[in-house]
Amino acid sequence: MATTTFLAPAKRGPRELRKALRERVLRVAELAATPLVPSDYLDVFNPLRAGAALRGRIEEIHPETADAATIVIRPGADWAGHVPGQYLRIGIDVDGVRLWRAYSLTHGPRTDGRISITVKAVPDGKVSNHLVHQAQVGTLVHLEQAAGEFVLPPDGGKFLFVTAGSGITPVIGMLRNLFPVAESGVVRLPRSEPFDIVVVHVAPSEPHSIFIDNLRELDKAGLIDLVARYDDEHGVLDVADLEDLVPDLAERTTFACGPAGLLDALGVHHEERGIKLLTEQFKVATIVAGEGGTLSFTRNDTVVEADGSRPILDEAEEAGVLMPSGCRMGICFGCVLPLREGTVRDLRTGEITTAALGDGVKIQTCISAAAGSCEIDH
Repeated sequence: MATTTFLAPAKRGPRELRKALRERVLRVAELAATPLVPSDYLDVFNPLRAGAALRGRIEEIHPETADAATIVIRPGADWAGHVPGQYLRIGIDVDGVRLWRAYSLTHGPRTDGRISITVKAVPDGKVSNHLVHQAQVGTLVHLEQAAGEFVLPPDGGKFLFVTAGSGITPVIGMLRNLFPVAESGVVRLPRSEPFDIVVVHVAPSEPHSIFIDNLRELDKAGLIDLVARYDDEHGVLDVADLEDLVPDLAERTTFACGPAGLLDALGVHHEERGIKLLTEQFKVATIVAGEGGTLSFTRNDTVVEADGSRPILDEAEEAGVLMPSGCRMGICFGCVLPLREGTVRDLRTGEITTAALGDGVKIQTCISAAAGSCEIDH
């Protein structure tokens, strides 16, 4: 005869009970808070928590020159780290407009988990001038994960760094990682021995030369060969002079970062001589907000002329574009899509958000209207 055994439910310990209670409280809170969810409120109390949109908090600001400063940031828990030489995009609100710019990380991995960028204020640069002259400790900024291929191979070799102005920023990150400086001086690491490095650093003048003290310290320790060039003293660098400044130029791989004119000249020079060249350049994009504009989509041929008075979601759907959305069912944030490039306005607050090509800033299409030509990644 078959028998049936009844098992008593397992007793749950204090941790399991607390977890179950927390889940029930969250479920109740979600119902009470719709269309906002508890994560929105958690962001207020702990914006750097795991699972939140990636942000960072400015913890220190150090002037480097009269028009440059290093910004030290505590990134959120989901920061994935970086390789020296890479950059990140940072979003900050300036005069009610969220603006995004790319800046190189100026260090290797840090034991305190923080990251730093060094910003040079440029004429009419809204973000750079704000960060250098007006940013405050404690300010929250938006972050994207590090990106970029301007990095050294781990196995070493012979390299030439050609930098101009703030073009030194990705290079100083590589050098600080290879040759860290402690209170006792430069630390010599076994992993840095296979690297033979010459740095040709160009600046308008010695007082405007970012990180010149760091470079001199590494040169004095015999870890790099530094060739410092100042426009007011030596004149503008002619790339043809590199063959005199660096006699074994042809044996080295050149990494260059600086103004477009310098990089273009290096490209022609090195191509003619068959010398390997890797470059890094950040282009400044000027985006002007207006009333309405052309609305386009990366994976759809439809183009909509929007007047700026209606949500992008409505404009797109009326034109036959199938858009993700749960708004009409009370499901918030189902309509979020990346703004690949352009400008939008929040119809509730009037706040302007801009994105340069590749930023991928996410917007809610149900509350955002075109404030100029814009492209949606959809």
